[in-house]
Amino acid sequence: MQILHTMLRVGDLEKSIWFYTKTLGMKLLRQKDYPAGRFTLAFLGYASEEEGTVLELTYNWDTKNYDLGNGFGHIALGVGNIYETCASIKKNGGTVTREPGPMKHGTTIIAFIEDPDGYKIELIEISSRNLNQ
Repeated sequence: MQILHTMLRVGDLEKSIWFYTKTLGMKLLRQKDYPAGRFTLAFLGYASEEEGTVLELTYNWDTKNYDLGNGFGHIALGVGNIYETCASIKKNGGTVTREPGPMKHGTTIIAFIEDPDGYKIELIEISSRNLNQ
């Protein structure tokens, strides 16, 4: 078994695709409208769906925003240089909600950002050696 994707419901599909592609560097892998159900699915990732886990954005045409609830935590992304990554995110209009620094009670360097719908994304600095494993 393997994890195939994580799904998020979004209020503005184009804004969310822009954020994940331009701000976080993902690729739009596929997108399809389902007129009978009044929704659109978009799949994004750093690799193809065959090669890695991807993000599914679900846009329900008649819903502009969602209650994020208190059960969802965050998506985590590994990055090579967290300080440069956060600077780039800010330059592209993204919101850094926790600046890079050691996690509480630990030494791992983390930061948090938010996507256009308010979903939390944790950035974790990992060595370039670990990125290739």
